[in-house]
Amino acid sequence: MDKINKLVSQRAVVIFSTSSCCMCHTVKRLICELGVNPAVYELDEEDRGKEMEKALSKLLNRTPSVPAVFIGGKLIGSTDKVMSLHLSGKLVPLLRDAGALWL
Repeated sequence: MDKINKLVSQRAVVIFSTSSCCMCHTVKRLICELGVNPAVYELDEEDRGKEMEKALSKLLNRTPSVPAVFIGGKLIGSTDKVMSLHLSGKLVPLLRDAGALWL
């Protein structure tokens, strides 16, 4: 969990993902198309990826643990939460407040 907290504190938007996950791809694409340059950590390519995946599962209280999106150091959630925020018009202001967008 310490590794996750450290990574999350270093950027405005952090996405934990796996390279073969289609929902992860969807979330990464949405965030990037909004003009954000997130830090993306592909857990299947990280040295301590399995350990981080277990910690994220506990944090999210679900499996699979990816995608896991953090904005402004706070856990937002997975695909459903990100899409819900986007469709309700709340995602862009959240990104702006975190300093990830300059619109």
